[in-house]
Amino acid sequence: MWRATILTLFPEMFPGPLGLSLAGDARARGVWRIETKQIREHGLGRHRAVDDTPAGGGPGMVMRADVLAAAIDAAAPAGDPRPKLLMSPRGRPLTQSRVRELALGPGAIILCARFEGVDERIIDARGLEEVSIGDYILSGGEIAALALMDACVRLLPGVMGEGLSGEVESFEGGLLEYPQYTRPRDFEGRAIPDILLSGDHARIAKWRRERAVALTRARRPDLLARDDN
Repeated sequence: MWRATILTLFPEMFPGPLGLSLAGDARARGVWRIETKQIREHGLGRHRAVDDTPAGGGPGMVMRADVLAAAIDAAAPAGDPRPKLLMSPRGRPLTQSRVRELALGPGAIILCARFEGVDERIIDARGLEEVSIGDYILSGGEIAALALMDACVRLLPGVMGEGLSGEVESFEGGLLEYPQYTRPRDFEGRAIPDILLSGDHARIAKWRRERAVALTRARRPDLLARDDN
């Protein structure tokens, strides 16, 4: 079973949308599991403090290495094979290939930071892999963790009904997805391209490939450059 353990100050945010639709049904059937761990249980003092002022000065607060170490060690004892992820805007961008690697594994331990981030020493001491879902700042790592888990869970066997559907979407094969159409045949003067109604599967496949390349070149040329290297 694929298992995600979430370390967070807001466990009530989970499973959130992952408790619904295909992911929720798969969770109910035991295809995957999610568990949350409250970081504040390992906080210090009467108020269970988890943060302190940044060394060297500056705004905000930083999550303490000792508190996070205790939370991580309790959630992932020695021998736990799951990767330890830290959702962070400075992390490596999450890609479909990395999602697929994670989905093929036993699951993940995901640390959701708050405030100005975490003490750098916990990243080194516990071998955390920093992961970013985009070049923007969120209030915390929880929404990013939900996005990562959704991307992984939908690839687990038995989650999506159509086995091929996950192989022809954006980023699979390094391209954005080709345009999709369905009924009605004509919508406000816009018709489905004739080739898609031709029944010629070879020509349809060629058209879809060409459109995927054209869309990728127009919107995400960095994906084509990456594929050429």
